[in-house]
Amino acid sequence: MTDLDVLVIGGGNAALCAALMAREAGASVMLLEAAPREWRGGNSSHTRNLRCMHDGPQDVLVDAYPEEEFWQDLLKVTGGQTDEHLARLTIRASSTCRPWMAKHGVRFQPSLSGTLSLSRTNAFFMGGGKALVNAYYRSAEKLGVQIRYNAPVERLELEDGHFKAATITTPNGPQRIAAKACVLASGGFESNIAWMREAWGQNEWGEWPADNFLIRGTRYNMGTLLKFMIDHSGADIIGDPTQAHCVAIDARAPLYDGGICTRIDCVSLGVVVNSKAQRFYDEGEDFWPKRYAIWGRLVAQQPGQIGYAIIDSKAIGRFMPPVFDGVKADTLPELARALGLDEATFMQTLNDYNAACVPGSFDHTQLDDCHTQGVAPTKTHWARPIDTGPFYGYALKPGVTFTYLGLKVNDQAAAHFGGVPSDNLFVAGEMMAGNVLGKGYTAGVGMSIGTAFGRIAGTQAAKFALEKIAS
Repeated sequence: MTDLDVLVIGGGNAALCAALMAREAGASVMLLEAAPREWRGGNSSHTRNLRCMHDGPQDVLVDAYPEEEFWQDLLKVTGGQTDEHLARLTIRASSTCRPWMAKHGVRFQPSLSGTLSLSRTNAFFMGGGKALVNAYYRSAEKLGVQIRYNAPVERLELEDGHFKAATITTPNGPQRIAAKACVLASGGFESNIAWMREAWGQNEWGEWPADNFLIRGTRYNMGTLLKFMIDHSGADIIGDPTQAHCVAIDARAPLYDGGICTRIDCVSLGVVVNSKAQRFYDEGEDFWPKRYAIWGRLVAQQPGQIGYAIIDSKAIGRFMPPVFDGVKADTLPELARALGLDEATFMQTLNDYNAACVPGSFDHTQLDDCHTQGVAPTKTHWARPIDTGPFYGYALKPGVTFTYLGLKVNDQAAAHFGGVPSDNLFVAGEMMAGNVLGKGYTAGVGMSIGTAFGRIAGTQAAKFALEKIAS
């Protein structure tokens, strides 16, 4: 097919935003989704909300969340590993996208109780990410976007950074699809366990940490196209292959598609110990929405890639309960035995922590004054003795949502080759998130990036294709 204007590779939020914008601009559009129809949408199906800048109360959002505060939040979680220009572009775009999203069938609702205190910063999707994905697909079909499922892309045909065609795998063999412009939005490589293993290597105990990772989202993000771009295209790459949105999740979660319900959100209300029954990081460093996505990496760095979140009855009702019940015991020694931890070390750790808690005014909605003194690691906020039975323990494993290694882009979402932006190849979503997220995460910002750059990429791809027709 040589008369296609825009080819969009991917089937999640960023790809759909690109396809819709390109079609609205008047371009003919084909979208290629590697997954079968019933698994379409990639990791976007597991999302819940979008982090939004706003200068005053807006329908489902309370108060204000101005640009500077959003930027400072992002700067803090990334430790400065972010492109400020592209980050601020994302932030500003988050303030204007919701009417467009609503036009395509996305509905919003206020944050639910227990959702990490996000009522001011994040707009929640009614029906979650699955409903958002379905709405976008319905709109795309109505507008005449051609959608092909079970269509993984093996490689691209490029000439000096200029896109010519893509090759997809079909039951009848490879098929070439040409287009005037292309948007790459096919995700990271988190489902490719072999690549994850290679990236993480062996640790000091001779373990291969990636062998114990669980994948929170789709099994279809194998990184095939990303690998092609890195190894064969000469495209400029950004990001560290070990950096990812990596959450501490229930160790009993499935290998793929566990989603939001497997996340353990009680970390800041208790302590976390490793397999040696020792604490290893400040559980109360900051609000959970700004810290939950570092805990997977922290657990990944522990022996056996496992941790245990320990709480007492005072914490119950203060966090979103996970899908599986925790291990319950009437006493702390019983809990240690039930979790398979050395009882003496566990009790030493808990006794030291309890003795170090400085009395204060506990308030889980604020950075309160309940902290520890004289114990390492310190707990900066929400430190209360774990002394009221029954007690609960949750075994934790690293749950990888998406990887940050990707392609370098500019504010037009153009892929770069030797520092030169491509005229007709654009990138959106996880494949370029590393430009904004060098490390760390704050809730909902992945959808902000995907929506902003998906819309930009679709607009720019259509512009190139239609200008080419006009000339």
